[in-house]
Amino acid sequence: MTSSTSHRRPYDSAKRILDVLAATVLLVLTAPIMLVVSILVAIRLGRPVLFRQLRPGRGGRIFTLVKFRSMLLEDADAGLAEDADRLTPIGRLLRSSSLDELPTLWNVLRGDMSMVGPRPLLVEYLDRYSPEQARRHEVRPGVTGLAQVSGRNALAWDEKFRLDVLYVDSRSLRLDARILAMTFRSVLRRDGISHAHHATMSRFGVDHVG
Repeated sequence: MTSSTSHRRPYDSAKRILDVLAATVLLVLTAPIMLVVSILVAIRLGRPVLFRQLRPGRGGRIFTLVKFRSMLLEDADAGLAEDADRLTPIGRLLRSSSLDELPTLWNVLRGDMSMVGPRPLLVEYLDRYSPEQARRHEVRPGVTGLAQVSGRNALAWDEKFRLDVLYVDSRSLRLDARILAMTFRSVLRRDGISHAHHATMSRFGVDHVG
């Protein structure tokens, strides 16, 4: 166990209890909304309604992330290869309002994720991180995090990772509460939905330029 986690056991235990309570309450309260979104996705985007993808969690352990689909299925023959081509108006609405993230509460309830932490990225990025950047995996990934409320996809990768590691070193229930409050503001203002010149976010290590 790293030094950044060994002295935070009371915090980690309290946070896990709060995560379970929050995820349970939110899943119940948002069930009608998720039903409506499921129907809209099925009608506008087709099936499957849910998007599932392997992501690395705490310690690099792989889990299956669950979200609502916001893009058409990839089909190069139909000209649907790039995110910009596959992202529909309903998909943009789901992403900008963060409604596509609601099923992720199930990942929180399962213990794959936390309400607050570094966002879980692609498995293929694992061998691209510097040792310092890889420290983002010392904690559970989050539905929201310090990088998300500081600019979301508008931030460059280096800045995202700096904020992720800053969260790992500074995490506390007080900081978590502050990030959650800032998340509501960011969602309402729809800040940082996409990276410059990209429909969503550039790929780290491929489009990465610092």
